[in-house]
Amino acid sequence: MQVGAKVPNVVFKTRVRDEAVGGTNPFRWQDMSSDDYFKGKRVILFSLPGAFTPTCSTYQLPGFEENFAKFQELGVENIYCMSVNDSFVMNKWSEAQDVKNVDVIPDGSGEFTRKVGMLVRKDNLGFGLRSWRYAAIINDGVVEAWFEEPGLEDNHGEDPYGESSPENLLKYLEAANVETAA
Repeated sequence: MQVGAKVPNVVFKTRVRDEAVGGTNPFRWQDMSSDDYFKGKRVILFSLPGAFTPTCSTYQLPGFEENFAKFQELGVENIYCMSVNDSFVMNKWSEAQDVKNVDVIPDGSGEFTRKVGMLVRKDNLGFGLRSWRYAAIINDGVVEAWFEEPGLEDNHGEDPYGESSPENLLKYLEAANVETAA
């Protein structure tokens, strides 16, 4: 993706809690579109290779969660974490991480990830198709800033992390805020 590009229009298959369903698993399917997530607001989207994986669970997701208030002060309404995992996995990972401020988006089929050019093979790790690690600031469905880890390729031997870190996005937003104020 490039700055100024509109995010692709995709329908995400999500599971949402609904007490009307009853039973021990009160969830129902709910389709969510790109517009539902990105239209009319300024958000952060970060994507990663997989739920429950080490860097994602230890640094990236917790870092965005812990810095949510700082991001809000800098004009970000929502933070979304996307992965090429289904809604069941994403919901359980969010629960296991005790996430309150970051919403997860399941890109189970990888359609959004493919359309933004970030779908890679990770067969070397037994993952199959997954997302390359990236982050974006999206304003009303348009990419305002793009942060992609270096070395995008299938079956990459490493898992680079830094460009898409919450600390890097905070640094960008703080500098942009200073420029706007000047």
